[in-house]
Amino acid sequence: MAEVEVIRAAGLAGVPHGFLGRRGGVSQGAVAGLNVGLGSADDPAAVAENRRRAAAAVLDGARLVTCYQVHSARCLVAGEWDDANRPEADALVTDRPGLLLGVLTADCAPVLLADMAAGVIGAAHAGWKGALGGVTDATVAEMEQLGADRARIVAAVGPCIGRASYEVDGGLRDRFVGDSPENERFFQDGRPGHWQFDLEGYVAARLAGVGVGRVECLGLDTYADPQRFYSFRRATHRGEADYGREIALIGLAKTG
Repeated sequence: MAEVEVIRAAGLAGVPHGFLGRRGGVSQGAVAGLNVGLGSADDPAAVAENRRRAAAAVLDGARLVTCYQVHSARCLVAGEWDDANRPEADALVTDRPGLLLGVLTADCAPVLLADMAAGVIGAAHAGWKGALGGVTDATVAEMEQLGADRARIVAAVGPCIGRASYEVDGGLRDRFVGDSPENERFFQDGRPGHWQFDLEGYVAARLAGVGVGRVECLGLDTYADPQRFYSFRRATHRGEADYGREIALIGLAKTG
């Protein structure tokens, strides 16, 4: 049985966390591997087993909490809802040991955050829409409501679609540049009428821009590595019937 791969960020050392790809799961076919997507067409039993394995690989015994992601800027304090009653949101925060926050991605940027001194953590799903809308800003603000200090927060941006793989049209570029002319730097000329968008760079800049103390980018392109990661865009380009979702996790261990 293949072992679950857990990719960790140096800045979050000491905090149970990990960015997981597709290695180590039980799903078959187009979503072979560690598919954790409740909204996929995968066998629900396989998804449940993959979610169990993912949680155990990062913080065994913790309660996994995820939300129903809608590409919003909404961040919630994590509760103990079950998977069938997940609220609509794209980020979660907590100061409670024993909870494991999870966000699902398949090209969007997963962001894990921690103020280790305060014992406050967060996880955000940042696609282009949520990133532009301020999902990471909202996550930092909610962490501060629980006692964090943004200057102490460490944030890591995990595997997502890289600029070389992310072609966008002028309409999307115009939305970003219209929000701030400085955003033009995240778009590199591509074929006529198209640009290559640096989602990871934009998310990192948003985090730094609101005063996050340390921001780490893993620089891993989901689209370009089919053996390691799921990718919605790659699956679409290949005409595949379904696509898997990977998960990013962060928790607080119980003490005593």
